[in-house]
Amino acid sequence: MNTKDNTGFSDMQKGKHVMRVEEASVQLFVPDSTAMEELGAFLASFFHPGDLVYLMGALGAGKTTFVLGAARALGYTGRVTSPTFTIMNQYDCTPPVVHLDFYRLESPGMMADLGLDDYMHREAVMLIEWPQIGLETLPDPRITVDIQLVDDDYDRGRNVIVTLNQPEQEDRDEFREETERLRNYADTRS
Repeated sequence: MNTKDNTGFSDMQKGKHVMRVEEASVQLFVPDSTAMEELGAFLASFFHPGDLVYLMGALGAGKTTFVLGAARALGYTGRVTSPTFTIMNQYDCTPPVVHLDFYRLESPGMMADLGLDDYMHREAVMLIEWPQIGLETLPDPRITVDIQLVDDDYDRGRNVIVTLNQPEQEDRDEFREETERLRNYADTRS
């Protein structure tokens, strides 16, 4: 039986991302907003339909700037804005992108009203800002981007930790190739 719980994700959808086989992380320094857009554009080449991407970081750290770069790389030409007040923005590109911001959600139960499972079945890539609101109930992400301020200073660059997770159903060779590409990207920026 395929049931939904108070998070809005069905049992089947939760299972899609839960089993991790392998994980790889890199840290890189991102000096400015242009470089953050470039990182988003680069990582967009890793996105698969149905992927979850967690975007972590303080308010104003660059999460939406990252999404702008990713959406542009996927062919979206419209305006990209933070969904802090709207909760969700959708970008018509290939694959489609659903950009969510959980900052204003008071509890994981509020996620059920968003109909997230319906978007997962459309095979969109879901980029989620502030996933920690529902971290215990959300499916595991394929990619996590943790954007950290340097010395709590908004005028300086950012330290970014990118973590790739290999879901159980993904080809191991593809994961190793993506991991190598990510490491090479980080090496050329240090």
